[in-house]
Amino acid sequence: MEKYLYIALFAPLVSSLFAALFTARPKKLFTGVIASLLILTSFIASSILLAYILKGGEPVHVTMMTWMATGDLYIPFGFVVDQVSVTMMMVVTLVSTVVHFYSIGYMDHDKGFNRFFAWLSAFVFSMMILVMSDNYAGLFIGWEGVGLCSWGLIGFWFHKESASWAANEAFIMNRIADLGMLIGIFLVYWNTGTLQYDEAFAVMPSLDTATLTWMGIFLFIGAMGKSAQFPLHTWLADAMEGPTPVSALIHAATMVTAGVYLVIRSNELYSLIPNVGLFIASLGAFVALFAASMALVNRDMKRIIAYSTLSQLGYMFAAAGLGAYWVALFHLMAHAFFKALLFLGAGNVMHAMHDELDPFKMGGLKKVMKWTWIMMTIASLALAGIFPFAGFFSKDTILEAAFADHHMVIYGVLLFTAGLTAFYSFRLVALIFHGEERYKIFGIHPHEAYRFMLVAMSPLLLFAIIAGAFQAPFFNMVEEILSAHEYHIHSHVTVWIMLVGTQVFVALAILYAYKKYANSRVKVPDGTSAVENSFIYKLLFNQYYIPYFYEEYLVKAYREISEVFWTKVDMKIVDASVDGIASIIYGTGEKTRAMQSGNLSTMLKWMVVGLVLLLSFAVVFGLAVRYSDKIIVVLSGLGAM
Repeated sequence: MEKYLYIALFAPLVSSLFAALFTARPKKLFTGVIASLLILTSFIASSILLAYILKGGEPVHVTMMTWMATGDLYIPFGFVVDQVSVTMMMVVTLVSTVVHFYSIGYMDHDKGFNRFFAWLSAFVFSMMILVMSDNYAGLFIGWEGVGLCSWGLIGFWFHKESASWAANEAFIMNRIADLGMLIGIFLVYWNTGTLQYDEAFAVMPSLDTATLTWMGIFLFIGAMGKSAQFPLHTWLADAMEGPTPVSALIHAATMVTAGVYLVIRSNELYSLIPNVGLFIASLGAFVALFAASMALVNRDMKRIIAYSTLSQLGYMFAAAGLGAYWVALFHLMAHAFFKALLFLGAGNVMHAMHDELDPFKMGGLKKVMKWTWIMMTIASLALAGIFPFAGFFSKDTILEAAFADHHMVIYGVLLFTAGLTAFYSFRLVALIFHGEERYKIFGIHPHEAYRFMLVAMSPLLLFAIIAGAFQAPFFNMVEEILSAHEYHIHSHVTVWIMLVGTQVFVALAILYAYKKYANSRVKVPDGTSAVENSFIYKLLFNQYYIPYFYEEYLVKAYREISEVFWTKVDMKIVDASVDGIASIIYGTGEKTRAMQSGNLSTMLKWMVVGLVLLLSFAVVFGLAVRYSDKIIVVLSGLGAM
C-alpha cells in the first residue's frame, strides 16, 4: 500500500510542477487537462487506500527520510494513512478533482490559465502533506503551504487592488494565529520530548492539567486563524476576491477545514482538558449564529455562501469541543460536498451574469439555467439540513450531541442557527432563480454553463444527496481512533419531537424566504427603505462594525506607530548612525588619498614614516614587557593614593 500513499501524496506536486513549466506561455488546454488528470490519479490512489482501511487493514505508516536530528530532537518526513487521514484524503482529492476539471471551463479565457493550475495543484499538495503527516512538524509544513497557496490564489488577479489586499489580509491574519500554534507545538515537544502524534499522546496523560491546557489553547489559536473563528474571521469573506473555483476549494476541502482537522487529530489531548473543549464548543456555537446573522442581509452571492461556511465551521467546532470528534469529521465531509457544489453553482451564475454578484440584480434565472438551479437548490437543501440530504444526518447528530450532553444553551443556539441557515440559503436561491427577471434592466443576457462543467459538478451533486447514508459505516471505520460514543437520546418520543420539530422549523424558514423573495415585488435595494435604514440591518450589513474597528483602532494605530519609528528612530538614529560612520570612513579615505599619488619620492617618504612609527611601537612594547613588574608596582602605588 505504500506506493499508493506516495502516488496520492505526490501526484498533486507533479501536477503543480507540470503546470508551472508553462506559466510564462499562452494558455494551453492540455495544461489544465493533464493537471486535472494527475489530481484524479491522487483521488484514485486515495480510494484504493480507503478500500484497504475499510477491509480492516492496518494503518499505512512510512518514513521517507530524516528531516531533523540533533540532540534529542528527531523529526522525520513521516506519513500515515489511518481512518482519519484517509477520510480527509478522500474529501480533499474528490473535491479538488471536480474543481480542477470545472476550472478548465471557468478559467478558459483567463490569461493566467497555466499559472492558475500551478497554484491550485500546489494548494492540494500542501493540504495532502497537512493531513497525511504523522507529526506536528509535518502538519505545520502543510499548514504554511496552504497559507502560501491561498495568498497566491486569493490574490490571483493581483492587478485588482481589492484582490491583493484580501490576499495580504488572509496571509497576515493567519501568520498571527500561527504564532500561537508554533508555541503550542513547542510546548508539546518541551513536555513530551517528541512531535510524533502517537508518542506525544502516550505521554500526555502523565502531564499536569495546566500544561495540557496551555498546549490545547495555543494549538487552538492556530486553528482559529486557519478556520476563521472569531475574532480572526474577517479574512474569510474578503477571500472571495479570488476566482470562484478557489473559493470552492478553500471553503470545502482545504484551508478552512485544516483547523477542524487539527482539533480532531489532537482529540487525545483535548479529551484530557474538557474545559478547553467546552470553550471551543461555546465559541463554535457563537460563530455559527454570528456568521449566519451576517448572511441574512448580505448582497454579495459569494459572501453569503462564505458566511455559510463560517457558520458550518462553528457547528464542526461545537461537535469537536463536546467530544463528538467523529461527528465533527462527518459533518466536515458532508459539508465539503454541498458547499463546493454551491460555490461552483455560484460560479456558473457569475459567468452567466457577467461577474455580477448582487442577487437582487438577478431573478428568474431558472428559465435559462435549469441545471444550475437544480444543483444549487439541492445543495441548499443539504445545507439547510432537510431530510434525506447529507446535511440532515451530520447536523442532526451535532444537535443530538449537544442535547445528550445537556448543553442546552449550545443546543438552542445551534437549533436557532439551523433556521437562519435555511432562510438565508433559500433567500439566495429565490433571488437568483425565481421572481421577476430583474437582470433585463441591466442589459444582461445569461446563459447556462458549459455542459462538461455541469458534468464535472455531478459527483458533488450525488454525494450531497446520498452522503448521509454512509453515516453508520463511517462511524464503524473511525471509532478505532476517535471517540466510540454514539449520541442517542434515550426517549424515542424525545427523538421524534426533536427531528420533526427541527424539520418543521427549517421548512417554515424556507417557505418564509420564498414568500418574501420569490415574487415580482422584489426590487433592487437603493438604500432608502425603512429596513435598510434600521439599526439592526446596518449592524449586520456592516459585519457588526468589526472590520471598521480593526481598521480604525488596530491597523491605523499600527501604521501611525510604524511611521513614528520610521521617521524618528529608523531615519534619525539608525540611518543617521550608519550614514555617519560611512561619512567618517569616506572622509578619512579622501584625506589619505594623497598617500597614493604614484610619486616615488613621496611614497618613499611615507615608507620611512611608517617604518619609524613601527620601530617606535616595537621599542615601546619591548620596554613595557621588560619593565612590566615595575610598572605594575608604580600603578598599584598610584591606585593606593
